[in-house]
Amino acid sequence: MYDTLIVFFTVNWLGRAIVILAQCLAVTVPLLVAVAYMTYVDRKVWASIQLRRGPNVVGPFGLLQPFADGLKLMLKETIVPSSANGILFIIAPMITFLTALIAWAVVPFGDGLVISNINVGVLYLFAISSLGVYGVIIAGWASNSKYAFLGALRSAAQMVSYEVSIGFVLITVLLCVGSLNLSHVVMAQAGGFWHWYFLPLLPMFVIFFISSLAETNRTPFDLPMSEAELVQGFQTEYSSMPFALFFLGEYANMILLSAMGAVLFLGGWMAPLPFLPSNAGWGVFWFASKIAFLLFVFSWTKGTLPRYRYDQLMRLGWKVFLPVSLFWVVLTAAVLQFGGWVPKI
Repeated sequence: MYDTLIVFFTVNWLGRAIVILAQCLAVTVPLLVAVAYMTYVDRKVWASIQLRRGPNVVGPFGLLQPFADGLKLMLKETIVPSSANGILFIIAPMITFLTALIAWAVVPFGDGLVISNINVGVLYLFAISSLGVYGVIIAGWASNSKYAFLGALRSAAQMVSYEVSIGFVLITVLLCVGSLNLSHVVMAQAGGFWHWYFLPLLPMFVIFFISSLAETNRTPFDLPMSEAELVQGFQTEYSSMPFALFFLGEYANMILLSAMGAVLFLGGWMAPLPFLPSNAGWGVFWFASKIAFLLFVFSWTKGTLPRYRYDQLMRLGWKVFLPVSLFWVVLTAAVLQFGGWVPKI
């Protein structure tokens, strides 16, 4: 009986489809719960910074507030402007949300705990994260609103500008590892926190995190949603669940980029000290803890810093981050080549 089940789930097409579906649900369901509660954590962190209470009415300590918000958005009417392109108007938020979900297919949660352990995982992540800009552009154009279109153009220019720097950051890490496989990137950092790449590549880690803020349109780079001049940017004409998909897509991308930061610079599922366990459930715990820390810094930043002007944002991306990241790629390659350092994998 046991052998028959093994054959069914490994050879039969239906069994393999069930396994793939189960793996997808095992990743997607906790991720959706994390996205919902990240909205709660975000508001609690802002409240603490501003000496307020934050959500504290719906449920104990306000823990049911995300479900109340979701129910409210589901019960609202979905309004499509009469002059909008109806099909593209509805598709745009789906693109933004789905691209944030399908990227998790290659993210390793632990040793062997990954849906697809492909050898070009870094390229896959970079490609999928770059597709998110299409949802924003389509939303701004399909709304047939000047406010939405200006917000979409701002967001597209911003995302493209900072993706260039993120690309050089990825190249720097890959030079040190010698592999495009994300599991190999984590295993190359085994042996304690002093082997994690955030120490030798600290400038690139800083550039990656700040570029992640710009990629997700978070403060101080939230110019595409500037209330003063753009009402709400590319989301201006959206309501109900389409608006919720944009909102959840932003938080899903925050979690994804935090996971990328944990994998590339903070040792992924590896324990901070070599004598601590990293196998099985412990690996998932360490990985989740690192993601939670980076998400806290996301919230901390939003509650602390003022919004940039648009010329400051573009100057930082093109005149500071691009030259610095390019220089660091060349420096890393030179050190690896002439210093005789060999990648661990």
